[in-house]
Amino acid sequence: MAARGSKSGPITEWFRGRSVLVTGATGFMGKVLVEKLLRSCPDIATVYLLMRPKRGNDIRMRLDELLNTTIFDWLRKERPEALNKLVPIHGDMTLPELGISQADQKILADSVSVVFHSAATVKFDEALKLSTSMNVLGTKRVVELCHKMLKLEALVHVSTAYCNCNRQEVNELVYPPPADPEKILQCVEWLEEDLLDAVTPKQVVSVIIGNRPNTYTFTKALAEHVLVEQSGNLPVAIVRPSIVTAAWKEPIPGWVDNLNGPTGLLAGAGKGILRTILCYRDLVADLIPVDIAINLLISVAWHTATARPNNILVYNCTSGNLNPIRWSVIEDIGQKHILQNPFNDVLWYPGGSFKSSRVVNNICVMALHMIPAYIFDTIARVSGKKPIMVRVQKKLQRAVSCLEFFTTHEWQFTNDNVIRLLTHLHPLDRKTFNFDVTEIEWKIYLEQYILGTRKFILKEDPSTFPAARSHLRK
Repeated sequence: MAARGSKSGPITEWFRGRSVLVTGATGFMGKVLVEKLLRSCPDIATVYLLMRPKRGNDIRMRLDELLNTTIFDWLRKERPEALNKLVPIHGDMTLPELGISQADQKILADSVSVVFHSAATVKFDEALKLSTSMNVLGTKRVVELCHKMLKLEALVHVSTAYCNCNRQEVNELVYPPPADPEKILQCVEWLEEDLLDAVTPKQVVSVIIGNRPNTYTFTKALAEHVLVEQSGNLPVAIVRPSIVTAAWKEPIPGWVDNLNGPTGLLAGAGKGILRTILCYRDLVADLIPVDIAINLLISVAWHTATARPNNILVYNCTSGNLNPIRWSVIEDIGQKHILQNPFNDVLWYPGGSFKSSRVVNNICVMALHMIPAYIFDTIARVSGKKPIMVRVQKKLQRAVSCLEFFTTHEWQFTNDNVIRLLTHLHPLDRKTFNFDVTEIEWKIYLEQYILGTRKFILKEDPSTFPAARSHLRK
C-alpha cells in the first residue's frame, strides 16, 4: 500500500477512494494509464474499463489479455490485489449510448469521478466512416454519458497535437473546426458505406477533409469542437500529445507495443528492410514518450477537479518547443545503436538514409526496397518457401507514406498551460507524475527505444546479441 500522509503527494491522495472510467484501455496509451493509476494511486477505488468483445474474446478474456502484458508484471508480483480494482464494462464506441447496458450506465453514473477518454482509431489512413464514428460520434456519446454522472469532477480528452496541422503555430486553444461536425456525421451517414469505402481515401474524402493530410487529424479536430459545443458545464480538459513513442522511465524503459510512427522505422531499419525515407533532416521530430503523456493526463485530471477552471483548458503535450530533437539526430544515433545492438536475422546490413528529394526517394524505394523484395520472393518460390517480402515491403511503404507529412513539416507548439501546471505540482507529485520533457536525454532515450523495439516488438531476447552480432559481421 502507499505510504500515508506526507509521503503521498496531493494527486495520489486526491485519487483515494475515487472511481475512474477509461476508454481505450487496451490501446498503447491506455495500458500505460491503467498501470500507472494502479501503481501510483494505490488507494483508488475502482478503474472501470470500457471494452468490446474482439475476435471471439469476451471482455473478461480481453481483460486477462491486457493483464498478461509485461508492464503489469510488477503489480502481479508485488500488489496482485490491485488488479481486482479493474472492472470491464461491455461497450462499443460505435454504438448508441456506447453500447453500455442500462444497469452498467447506472453504476458509472453513480460512482465515477474521472473519465479518461483515450479511445480512438489512430490509423492515419482509416476509412472516413469508421474514423468519424469512433473519433467524433464516440466523443459525442462519451460527453452524453458524462452528463449523467453525478460525481464527475474531470473529463480528460486525449486529442492530438496535429489536429491543427494546417497551422504553423499551434497554441493551447480550440480552433474553429475544419467543418461542422454534425454535417460531417450526417454526410457520412447518408453516403452508403460501400460507396464511401470505394472512394476512400481519394475523391470524396479529399474534398471533405480539405487541407488535413488524413482522416485522423481531421476527425480529431472535429472531436475537440464537439467537446466545446456539447460539454456545457462539465469539467473538461484536452491533452494533445505529439508523436507518442516508447516509455522513457515507466513502467519499463523502452517499452512499446506497436509499430506505429518511429517504432516502425526503427524496426524496419534494424532488420535492414527499410533503407530510404522522405524526411527533412533539419526539422524537429516532436517525440513524446508515453509515460510523459500519461503523467500529464493524470495531473490534468487532478488540476481540473481541484482548480475548477471556468473554461476548457488545452495542454499541448509536445517536446519541440522545450527540448527539441531533430530528425538528423535520430538518424545518426539510431544508426549507431542499431549497429551496436543488432536485431536477429538481419536481411541486409542496416544502412540507408533519409532523402530530402521525393524523386530521389522514389528511385531508391524501387532500387533498394521493391526490386530486392521481388528477387527474395523469386528465390523463396524456387526453394519451395512462402514468398512474403513483396507483401512486407508494400505494407512498409504504406506505413511510411502515412508518416511523410510529419517528417517533412514542422510546427511551433506553445506549452504555457503545461509549464504552469508543472510549477503548481507538489515536489512529491513532480517526482511521481513527472512530465518535464526538459529532463529527457535524447541519446540515452533513443538507445532504450531501440532496445525496447528489439525486445518488446520483435520479441528478441538480449541473450541473442552474440549471435546477432556474428550474423551482422558476416
